[in-house]
Amino acid sequence: MLELLGHLTGWAIVGLVLANVLVDQIGLPVPSIPTLILVGALFGARPGWLAMVLVGSVAACLISEASWYWAGWRYGGRVMRLLCSLSLSPDSCVSDTQRRFERWGPRVLLVANFVPGLSVIAPPLAGAARMRLPRFLYLSAAGATLWVGASLLAGALLARQVREVLPQLLAYKRQAALGLIVVLLAYVIFKALERHRFLSMLRMARITVDDLYRLMQAHPPPLVIDVRSETARRLDPRWIRGALQMAPADVATHVMQLERDREVILYCTCPNEASAAQVAQVLISLGFTRVRPLLGGLDAWVAAGYPVDTKLLTELERAVKVA
Repeated sequence: MLELLGHLTGWAIVGLVLANVLVDQIGLPVPSIPTLILVGALFGARPGWLAMVLVGSVAACLISEASWYWAGWRYGGRVMRLLCSLSLSPDSCVSDTQRRFERWGPRVLLVANFVPGLSVIAPPLAGAARMRLPRFLYLSAAGATLWVGASLLAGALLARQVREVLPQLLAYKRQAALGLIVVLLAYVIFKALERHRFLSMLRMARITVDDLYRLMQAHPPPLVIDVRSETARRLDPRWIRGALQMAPADVATHVMQLERDREVILYCTCPNEASAAQVAQVLISLGFTRVRPLLGGLDAWVAAGYPVDTKLLTELERAVKVA
């Protein structure tokens, strides 16, 4: 990339940058921020070319984000689960994005590009939540302009330093490439170890949907708790018949209302039942001894054909429509 930008000029550089931004925004691991900073340094004294890169890069962001928005509108939460299954942190990918969306609302699109992983997950989430298209495009364009503009501005401000370092990097391109590969491998290994520690923490006995259904026919039945976020319930308004609905953040607040001598079953719709297992760990630390996550979560329950209830979700849907 450095060698190419060192020899190309004008339209060729613009086209290369736009392709890099588009591929990055689609979700492939080809970061475009270094390219934008470098181009900002090279074009810092040429505002016409810099403006062209800015407009084109924002358009590339909108093409990608609008595509993900449509996919979320068409396929709902399945798109986010698919994207998060490809992530280095699939267990927290869905819940983290939903939590940010609930906290910031549609304005999360203004900062999504600045948060690794969020830029790909936020657009389909907005589509699945039925955010109005004009509002989505406006916020996405504003967020993309801030992100691209900040990168180009950083390059323009660091133009002298970049021009001093660039020839050395080109002269030692093999060493620079090797260093970059080492950094990327270290990052992947770190995330893999982090994921292993997370999964080790979540290892606990699960209950299958068949066993839960049989337990629910007994007296007294177990206490079943839906620990999905409000966003997750908006995306799939079904829940296990008779289950309490309690977001993970609310469990500690309402823990005194739970019967400690009753079996507690927790479920969600996230990879590896991550949210359910995390809440189970909290309850166990508070003295609950009969706590288990539901293996496969709500998806497994529905696939088995067991009874569910539905409802019209309220807060998130109203927030999106008002926005």
